Amino acid sequence: MQKTIFITGASTGLGKATARLFQSKGWQVIATMRNPEKETELGQLANVILLPLDVTDAEQIKTTVASAIKFQRIDVVFNNAGYGLIGPMEALDDEQITKQINTNLLGVLRVTKAFIPHFRANKGGLFISTTSMGGFLAFPLHAIYHATKFAIEGWSESMSFELGLHNIGIKTIAPGGIKTEFLGRSLERNTSPHYQILEDKLFGTIDSMMQAAATAQDIAEVVFEAATDGKDQIRYVAGEDANALHARRQEIGAEELRKEIRQQILG
Repeated sequence: MQKTIFITGASTGLGKATARLFQSKGWQVIATMRNPEKETELGQLANVILLPLDVTDAEQIKTTVASAIKFQRIDVVFNNAGYGLIGPMEALDDEQITKQINTNLLGVLRVTKAFIPHFRANKGGLFISTTSMGGFLAFPLHAIYHATKFAIEGWSESMSFELGLHNIGIKTIAPGGIKTEFLGRSLERNTSPHYQILEDKLFGTIDSMMQAAATAQDIAEVVFEAATDGKDQIRYVAGEDANALHARRQEIGAEELRKEIRQQILG
């Protein structure tokens, strides 16, 4: 029987690559995005349905999920929509902080909650959320972004207990850098003269960091693995850079890795 995946943030990057991959594997894909009328590629593929969804809009989440489950049974929900907010916390206004939390955290919680009754009635299903290597270690000037990604990791672990009662799985994909337009379209950056030395040092390392980044297609393959391997496993670290840092953290511990990152960036 053909399976169906529901994807948020499918207009670009990892979301679009995942939609294309699952479609090529014979899945039905419900690809959601804020402006589906602007999408010119996915809508031309067989077995792909486009629906509007802004994950910061709680009412639209309910409406879109209701529309999706009318089409057919959903097997996997991929919570992928998100963006990066970078800058010293002192320089961020409340609107920016709220937008980051609404998108990266509350959007995931609300989409998941909306689908739980559907999965429970079907006696199965799987939630997958994009986090980041920034969900298990931290870099300078990413504090609010990290707050959302660390939160999704901890929330997923806790949710595994209650969802497991109903044969519902929950997993996270924790990639490192991805060679997409993230640094442009999906990144919001604030600066402050009080933290200029830290900003200059951090952004001076971006080019070298992106050389080690995976492609969106590479990470989409990990999403497909998580969706189909049947493992009782929550976190899937994805990409060579993320795996290297994860291994280093396990080797020397979280505190020593924090000091090592500080030394590498600030010297």
